[in-house]
Order: sequence, then structure tokens, then C-alpha cells
Amino acid sequence: MERMVRLMQLLLLGCSLALLPPAAEPLCPEPCDCQQQQHLLCTNRGLRAVPKALEPQDILTYSLGGNFIANISAFDFHRLVALQRLDLQYNRIRWLHPKAFERLARLEELYLGNNLLAALAPGTLRPLAKLRILYVNANEIAYLSAASFAGLGSLVKLRLDGNALGSLGDATFAGLSNLLYLHLEANRIRWLSRNAFAGLGKLRFLDLSGNQQNLLRHPDTFQPMRLLNTLLLSGNNIQQLAKGLFQHLPSLAKLSLSGNRLAWLAPEAFAGLGALKELHLEGNLLSQLASTLLQPLGNLEVLDLSHNLLVSLHPDTFAHLHKLRELSLQENALSTLSGDLFASSPALYQLELDGNSWSCDCRLQGLKRWLGSWHSRGRLLTVFVQCRKPLALAGKYLDYLEDSQLLPPPNGSCSEATASPSPSPQGNISYSPGRVQERLSSLPSASTMQLVGSQKMLVPVPERGSWVTDASPTTSTAHLLLSTRPPPLPGGAWPRRAGKHHLVSSVSAVPPLVTDPCDFNKLFLYNLSVDSVSTSVVTVRWGVRPHRSPRLLGPVRFRILFDRFGAAVKFQRFVYLPKWSEPTATLQELRPDTPYLVCVEGVIGGRVCPVAPRDHCAGLVTLPEEDAAAAAAVAGGARGPDQQLLTLVLLAVNALLLFLALAAWASRLVRKKVLGCRRRKAASPVHVRQMYSTRRPLRSMGTGVSADFSGFQSHRPPRSTVCALSEADLIEFPCERFLDSAGSGGNSSARRGEDHLLQRFAD
Repeated sequence: MERMVRLMQLLLLGCSLALLPPAAEPLCPEPCDCQQQQHLLCTNRGLRAVPKALEPQDILTYSLGGNFIANISAFDFHRLVALQRLDLQYNRIRWLHPKAFERLARLEELYLGNNLLAALAPGTLRPLAKLRILYVNANEIAYLSAASFAGLGSLVKLRLDGNALGSLGDATFAGLSNLLYLHLEANRIRWLSRNAFAGLGKLRFLDLSGNQQNLLRHPDTFQPMRLLNTLLLSGNNIQQLAKGLFQHLPSLAKLSLSGNRLAWLAPEAFAGLGALKELHLEGNLLSQLASTLLQPLGNLEVLDLSHNLLVSLHPDTFAHLHKLRELSLQENALSTLSGDLFASSPALYQLELDGNSWSCDCRLQGLKRWLGSWHSRGRLLTVFVQCRKPLALAGKYLDYLEDSQLLPPPNGSCSEATASPSPSPQGNISYSPGRVQERLSSLPSASTMQLVGSQKMLVPVPERGSWVTDASPTTSTAHLLLSTRPPPLPGGAWPRRAGKHHLVSSVSAVPPLVTDPCDFNKLFLYNLSVDSVSTSVVTVRWGVRPHRSPRLLGPVRFRILFDRFGAAVKFQRFVYLPKWSEPTATLQELRPDTPYLVCVEGVIGGRVCPVAPRDHCAGLVTLPEEDAAAAAAVAGGARGPDQQLLTLVLLAVNALLLFLALAAWASRLVRKKVLGCRRRKAASPVHVRQMYSTRRPLRSMGTGVSADFSGFQSHRPPRSTVCALSEADLIEFPCERFLDSAGSGGNSSARRGEDHLLQRFAD
């Protein structure tokens, strides 16, 4: 009995286990994609709130970019304890709950860029002790305090560009001891505290371009950043540099001061920059350079002085730049240069001198000889020195002139003209204040400058504050012509976010510098159109506004995305255009009569925007095959009628052959029927009256009727024609067949034949 009870218990236990529901598998929120393991992808789903994940403990990456989320509550991410990467870019977030990230202790990357945040509440980011990358760019943040980034001791990269910051107070970044990259470009910073960068001892990269600073007063502002490698101050309103401003930056390798209003540089302005390799001073108001200004820069390799007001250069200006490789002096007011100016730079291989008012007289003989010697050794790229004066040589290049054509200037001799102005004993360069003031008054402010198409010369119009094109290549002192051809090196103002900011340019009309592919898609791409649509080929065109990209990243490339619009199964293809290609692309191998969605986006340094390019897309429908044939016939011109005629002839021949085949078959059928009727009429029918069996052999062929059948045959009428047959006419045949045998009477051979014939039908 006990065994039976135990058996029943085991059976009940097994049944209960079988009835239990299966283990719940991690489910994905309905609008999201969970195909990648530990990655919850909810990008571009039109979400207005953060969806809830049913099994959040295994999620490492959560992408919510490109939606319409406005607020982040305290419970949106409180279950994602293992999350390492959170993307909230391109939403409408205005408010973050102070405890929104309280349980994300393992988070390493947080992207909050391109939202509507007005401030970072103190303590909001404190729980993120392992955070290494923080993007808060393109928001509306106007004020930062030391408590904004408290607790972020592991942070390596911080982006604050594209906000509304007006100043930086003391110790704003004091808690970021491991920070390496700091982006502050495209703000409204007018004032920097003396201790604004305190605590950034490991910082390598600092970008302050595109702000509104007019004076850097404290030499100790950059003192804490002794390991700084790159400092970008382009696109501001800086008018002068304090003495020894950069003396505490011994590791600085790149300095950009382009697009400012620098009219004069103290001889000690670059003291302490012994490791500097790149110096950008293009787009300023410099008319003279002290002979000792560049002396501390013994390792300088790239120097850009283009788009200034330089009238002359001292022969010893570049005497200490033994490692100089690239030098740009284009778009200045130079008329002559000494032949020994570049003799101390044996590594020089790229020299830009075009766009100056060169006076081709005997003062350029030394420069001509030096260029010829350097070109003959293959150590220098082509240098364009186009004569502006005298009128007889205007438009000709110095390389193609003979020495006899280089005559003395009208108001002096060659020996007097070769001397260049020298600095005063105090080191101050004498320049014309009236000339600089005239240049300042003729230039529009940075807020009124606009970007226009390339390959044109731009002249500022003071009374209207806009640019007009001028076909004349001449340069005047009142209105300096500024070329919009992008210089090879960065240094322009950072573009603002579309919708809240406007495109700004520096005073020199240098196109803005762009490094972010998302900013490039928003601000520099426009007017996407589709033309030349056929069954399988489509041509796409778009426009690109003037811009510049960093040399290290290379030029901007383009990527085309085309997808079958409305298809249940996604069919996405990407086409990468080669470098330096025109803004046009031809898509091939498309399906006929199919709707497609085509989008274009930029690729900078191999990086693309993580958010799909929604602003630059176009829909199209490929032509059906019959429409394409008609279009091809129209496009074919004279060949169209020939093809149609050939088609008609082939159809007519096929119809004729079919008709002949039907006629032959019908005639054969009629002939067969006619012949059959004739044969049936010519021959008499054979009637079989009765089949029988007598079970006895036939031995005689007498004319008498057998007694067995006398009763059966008695009622038959007499025959009209006598036909003697044995066995009393059992089978009726035409009588003509037996006339010969009946008339032969006593022929024994005929009887034997008849006997044989009758035996064939006997049983």
C-alpha cells in the first residue's frame, strides 16, 4: 500500500512539473530591435517616452537616438544596472531627473548631444563614477559650475560645443583629473577666469574656436595644462596677445589663431613654444612681423600667414625655421621678397605665394633665381608668382620671364628696393594705423557674414553688411579680396546647430571647420534631387556648402543609402563615393516599378552620424519595363521605326505560316473523307446472317438442303439468282465470287478448294 501511495505522489509531481509554464525568454519592446545580443536598438522609432525592457539585466548598449523623448524620469533606467553605453542624442530632452542615472554605476559612455537641455543640475552625473565619454554638445546650456561634473573622475572626453556658455568660472573642471579632450567651440564665451582650467593636468586637446573672446589677459590661464598638445582659438575676436601667454605650454604642437582680428604680435608672443609644429595665423590683420617673432619656434613645420595684410617681410623672418616644410603667404599685399628669405629652410617643399600684388622688377631677381634652383633639384612644388606690375608684364608668371625683362622700378633702384623694413630697437613694428582702421571698418562683423559658393572672390559691402561677387582679380587696400577656396588646414569657426544657431564665418571669410558628421549633414548638405530615372538606373544630385575638414581626417566623403520603400523585409544598400568626387551618384541594378527611398550623408575620417539622415532623403519610383521600352524608342530617334517595322514583319510571317499549315491540314482531311465515301459506294456490303455449329464435318457440296434445316429454310423466298452452296446457304457472300467454281462442274481441284474453305468455318 505504501508503494502505491509513493507511486501516486511521483505521478502527481511529474504532472505538476509538466503543467508549469516554460521559462520566460527576454522579450524586446515592440518598436525596438534586439537582433544584436545585449544591444537594445530603438533609434528613429518615433518614441515619446523610454520603452521598458522586460529583461534589462543583460543589456549593455541602449540606443534611443533620433526620437521625440522630452523628459527622463527617475525610473526609466533604474533596472539597467549592467548598462555600459547609453545614446540619447537627437531627441527633445529638456529635463533630466536628478536621480535618472542613480543606478548606472557601470555606465562608460553617455551621449546627450543635440537636445534642448538648459542646464546640468548638480549631482545628476555624480553616480557615474566609471563614465569615460560624455557628449552634451548642441544644447542650450548657459552656465556651468564645479558641481556640474562632480564625481566624474574617470572622464576622458567631454563635448560642450554648440551651447550658449558666456563665461567659465574658477575650477569649473576641477574634478576631471583624467580628462584628455575638451570641446568648447561654437559657444558665446567672452570671458575666461584665471583658474578656469585648474585641475586639467592631463589635458591634451582644447578647442575654444568660434567664441567671442577679444582679449586673453592672464598669462597663467593655460598654466595647469602643461601636457596640452593642441590649442584652437580660431574664429574669435582676439585683437592682441599678452606677452608670454603660451609660455607654460612646453608640449604644445598645434596652435590655431586664424580668423581673429590680430593686427600686431609682440616679439615674445610665442615664447616657450619650442615643441610647436603647426601655427595658423591666416585671416587676421597682420601687416608686419617682427624679425624675432618666430625665433623660438625651432621645430615649426607648418606656417600659415595667408589672408592678412602683409606688405613686406624682413630677410631674417624665417631664419630659424630649419624644419619648415609648408609655408603659405597667399592673399596678402606683398609686392617683392628677398631671394634669401627662404634660404634657411632646406626642408621647404610647399610654398604658396599667389594672390599678391607682385611687382615684377629687378627686386625679384633673387627670388627668381632661388625658385629656379629649388625647382631644378626637385625639392619644391610649383610656385605661382603672377605679375601685377608693370602693365607690360601683368598676368605673366615670374618663372617664364627673362632677367632682362625685370627692369628697375620707376621710383628707385634695385639696391635701394631690396632692403626691407626692420623693426625698431624696442621690437615694435611700425605700421599704418589708418590702413588697419580702414580694413577694420570695411570688414563686416562675424554675425553678418554669410557663406557663399566657392570659386568666387568676395568683397564686403560696409553699408549693407553682405557679400557681393566681383570678377576683378585686383586687390585694393580699402577692400581686401578674400578667396572662399578652403585653405588646407583647419581654423575656422565651428558651425552652430541648425534651428538655434546660424552659420558663422571668421573675419577672413574662411569656410567653417567641420569634424562632426552629424553637424555636416545638418548644416552643409542641401537640395537633394533625383533625375534620370529608368527601370534600373537612377542619378542622385545634391549640394554642399563651403566647408573645411581637418587635414588628419581628410576630405569629406559621401555615402548613399537606398532602400525599398514600404517593403516588409528591409533591403538597405550603402554606396560609398570616392574622395574628391562630385556631389552626384548613379545607382544601378534597381528593380523596375519599385518605390525607393534614397538618402545622402557625409563621412568624415571614416565616421558617420549614428542617427539616420532624415533631412536629406528623397523618394522615387523606377519605371516599368514597358514604359522604359517606350522611352528607349523615343530616345532612339531614327532607330525606333526600324525596330517596329521589323516586329510587324515577323508577326505577319508567323501568321502566314500558321494559315498555310491550317489550310494543308484541312485539305488533307476533306480529301480523306471524299475518298472514303467513294470506296464504300463501289463495294457491296458483306452480311453475316448466322453463326452456327453442326458438330459434324461437311463431306459433300451437293445442291440439296440438309434435313436438319429444312424447316428453318422453308419460309424463305426463292433466290433470284441460283448460287449453289453447300450446307444450305449458311453464309451469304456475293455470288460473283463463286461463279467460276459453280460453273466448273466436275473439276476436282475446285471442289477440293471449296471443301477447304468450308472447313475453316466448321467447329
